[in-house]
Amino acid sequence: MRIHLCLALAALLLVALLDVPLVQALFVLLSILLVLTGELFNTALEKTIDATGAKPHPLAKAAKDCAAAAVLLCALFAVVVGIAVFGPLILEGPAWRWK
Repeated sequence: MRIHLCLALAALLLVALLDVPLVQALFVLLSILLVLTGELFNTALEKTIDATGAKPHPLAKAAKDCAAAAVLLCALFAVVVGIAVFGPLILEGPAWRWK
């Protein structure tokens, strides 16, 4: 979760520094919120399963694995959005100098 928060702050900083257009900035924000929401649901599910079962159950493991996979998919979506939004702006080079 800490890594996701640090990367989210870095992405928001890039949005501000690179003067990203509004629609693209909203996609970045949406992907950040999607990852953080997925992390929160994953944590809630894991804590609930850990609190209700004294010994591991195969269905509990399957539920945890599915929640972790959902977070992974959210993170992959965020990477794709980041490449699509920041890639062209960074590859332009000097055009994005400090204003």
